[in-house]
Amino acid sequence: LESRRTPTSAMKTTMTTSACVDFSAEVAPARSSFYDPTLVDDALRSMAATDEDLTRTVSDVQLTRVKAALDAQPRRVYVKQATPIERMDVLTEDLCGAELFIKRDDLLPLAGGGSKTRKLEYLVQAALDAGADTLVTCGAVQSNHCRLTASAAAREGLDCHLILEERIPGSYAANAGGNNYIFQLLGATTSVVSDGQVPAEEERIMARLRAEGKKPYWIPGGGSNALGSLGYARAAVEVLEWTHANGALDAIVLCSGSGGTHAGMLAGLRAAGDATPVIGISTRAGAHAQALKIHKLAAEIAERFGANVAEADVIVHDEHVGPGYSLPTDEMADALETFARREGIILDPVYSGKGAAGLLHLVRSGVLHKGKRVLFLHTGGAPSLYHYRTMPSKKVEATDGAAAALAGVRLAASRVTLSHDELASVYGAA
Repeated sequence: LESRRTPTSAMKTTMTTSACVDFSAEVAPARSSFYDPTLVDDALRSMAATDEDLTRTVSDVQLTRVKAALDAQPRRVYVKQATPIERMDVLTEDLCGAELFIKRDDLLPLAGGGSKTRKLEYLVQAALDAGADTLVTCGAVQSNHCRLTASAAAREGLDCHLILEERIPGSYAANAGGNNYIFQLLGATTSVVSDGQVPAEEERIMARLRAEGKKPYWIPGGGSNALGSLGYARAAVEVLEWTHANGALDAIVLCSGSGGTHAGMLAGLRAAGDATPVIGISTRAGAHAQALKIHKLAAEIAERFGANVAEADVIVHDEHVGPGYSLPTDEMADALETFARREGIILDPVYSGKGAAGLLHLVRSGVLHKGKRVLFLHTGGAPSLYHYRTMPSKKVEATDGAAAALAGVRLAASRVTLSHDELASVYGAA
């Protein structure tokens, strides 16, 4: 944290990739913790009566410059207003730790909402500027990004081809519900490949579409390139405008998957002169590999604003990945249930559920302790709940054979396919 209170040029170059993020020391409010000294001239000094006023004035100037740079980049305006930031009163009281807030990007436009809408504003605009008539992208078999890309294509009158990557063998089913059903409803064409085969399928699909006279435009997985990630630099501006009116934050916790959300938020904050720690909860990769990816992308984004992101600013936790991408954990199931029953907020089991599990762990362990103000970014994904199920609550125990069999029926109903023997075993016992 000391390194984050110095100008970026003096920051250390070691990424934080473990669970040990120490917020126990009292520090100055994050929004005023560092600024670009080159902006401090006589005109700005004349506007400030105190050092605190000067810091705020410089911060406002930097924020204005970031907003101007973002506005200069063409985009489709799907997001017409800032998403709300709400205080989570019940969870704050329950956990007796940090004061918790949530930014509701699950309420963003396009079919079902979610974080990818922000990225698609820039990427779809680029596709239209290139004269494209077809959007091509990739994601997991229940990809929220694919759902929202298909939704944007439908709104813009474009064709859409989705490459679905079966990252867990046997996880794809043609008749699955959730996002898979929405792909079909939105009119997208899909193809399914095994883990690691997306590049070859991308090349094949793009070549075939061009041979058919189409003009396809490739959007990377998650929309997570430097252009798409500007959507979360814009979200960072929303967060900072909220803090100017409601007080500084001590940390932001979010999911870290394809990387654009994490990198964009971090780059946007740093470009605006704000040093609030951004804690990424990995949903797939190990902490070190994920941190390298986030830093590379964040640095590329920040460069567009004439800023930089230090390696020391990249914080990644991988303790909540569990056995693998999209596979459930007890902590994720607890987070889904806790947010639903205590705040009436629905998460998804693949991304926001694991991100929330990370948040709850950091609060319960005392890392994010009482007196701190913490924002959790809700990235959406609830439509996938109609495919996935959380594991049965640990609070419910079967007390006899019939109850156990009925619990088995409920668990069976949560799966896409069951063998004949499994059906006979479960329903026979019931």
